[in-house]
Amino acid sequence: MQDSIIRIGGVETFSTVDFPDKISAVIFMQGCPWRCPFCHNAFLQDANYDSSFIWEKFITFLESRRKVLDGVVFSGGEPLMQDNLEQAIKQVKSIGYLIGLHTGGYRPEHLSKVLPLIDWVGLDIKAPLNAEHYSKATGVKTASQIEKINQSLDILVKSEVDFECRTTCDPRLLSIEDIKSIADELSSHGVQKYFLQKYRPIPEDSSTSDSDCEKFFINKELLQYLQSKFKVFDIRK
Repeated sequence: MQDSIIRIGGVETFSTVDFPDKISAVIFMQGCPWRCPFCHNAFLQDANYDSSFIWEKFITFLESRRKVLDGVVFSGGEPLMQDNLEQAIKQVKSIGYLIGLHTGGYRPEHLSKVLPLIDWVGLDIKAPLNAEHYSKATGVKTASQIEKINQSLDILVKSEVDFECRTTCDPRLLSIEDIKSIADELSSHGVQKYFLQKYRPIPEDSSTSDSDCEKFFINKELLQYLQSKFKVFDIRK
């Protein structure tokens, strides 16, 4: 595999939080079609950014860590933007690693292509699944996003691949009722696992307080509602 086949903005060589119940390395792939206002990895958004990352050196590292790491997570950015994701996954899988994927549901046709190689998927749901909310949450005004996300949801539900949906609770964008709306939509698709993630203010956000961020997690009525909707529900802070 040539270094230029996939573009990578960085790597986390040891993680216990990015792949449930697994110790993993995380590959942050370059490029994202969205501009979410709560993104902490904005440096990954430019798909054409030319990093100095050497893929073959990372493969050598993975070969040396087979008895330490369980899996490798392809994260982003948005991994499904890159056409050669499948080739990279196959090479990592051939070493013997489990494969995780973090995605926002972009390019469902590409998700279908790589899904047979994937062991677990974390699907980020940014907002209620309508054009107005999603445009605000992603900074991109296009109704076609909603169709893509719905397609990705259906692909995952119909597959035998373990997956979860999760939402970052940015109080500037989402309300308690918005979270309920997301839960209703996901439940109607047949989603079994849902997680709420605490928003941690980006450096440019000096007005959002910790109490603003906590409001989703101290609302007992909301938490009970979510517990009633999913087989597995939890919060991550």
